Amino acid sequence: MTNAHYLDMLLFAVLPYVAFFTFFLVTIQRYRAQSFTYSSLSSQFLENKHHFWGLVPFHYGILIVLGGHVVAFLIPRQVLAWNSVPLRLYILEASALVCGLLTVVGLISGIVRRATVKKISQVTTASDWFLYGGLLMQVFTGVGVAVFYPWGSSWFAASATPYLWSLLVLNPEVGYVSPMPWLVKAHIVNAYLVIGFFPFTRLVHVLVAPNPYLWRKPQVVRWNWNPGSIRRVN
Repeated sequence: MTNAHYLDMLLFAVLPYVAFFTFFLVTIQRYRAQSFTYSSLSSQFLENKHHFWGLVPFHYGILIVLGGHVVAFLIPRQVLAWNSVPLRLYILEASALVCGLLTVVGLISGIVRRATVKKISQVTTASDWFLYGGLLMQVFTGVGVAVFYPWGSSWFAASATPYLWSLLVLNPEVGYVSPMPWLVKAHIVNAYLVIGFFPFTRLVHVLVAPNPYLWRKPQVVRWNWNPGSIRRVN
């Protein structure tokens, strides 16, 4: 075996299990010991001017992009069948690129906000900056893959999906990813690093959404205030 093969085995056969093991172990332990930390720790009340332009584009963009990855993972044959018609392939690829760029805009807006607004930077921790760095690396490599290696929805369904399924059945087949360009490999490896770092950050709040506000009974608030009973202060 060559050094390159050993490196591929380390990055694509060992690292995924280390990342997911850390994710589940630390997430469960944190929820049991510090459930109150399962919050986004929103800083919106500190500064709201740029909050909207960072929050909305990022969340909409990342949710659609992640949803596309999940669909290609679950139904790869249907995705390949959809892409067999060029026009549909162009529409899918263009939509994914737009959502990726939307994610970039939202993320950069959030980073600039945290770096330039004093009230926000004072409550930003080192783990927040590591998280932003990992997410920035992820979205930039993702957009780079979309630009320089197009038709990603097709080769993801044909190559990445079998590789991910091989991890799921505990029989990693790194041969699916070994021939891929370095930018694609960087995107995959960084995803594992973000997953492993996930439970140490504020991102854990996504695991408790939607919250009980979605199904609890409506609350009615009534004021029990009698102006006549209030003493007039001279």
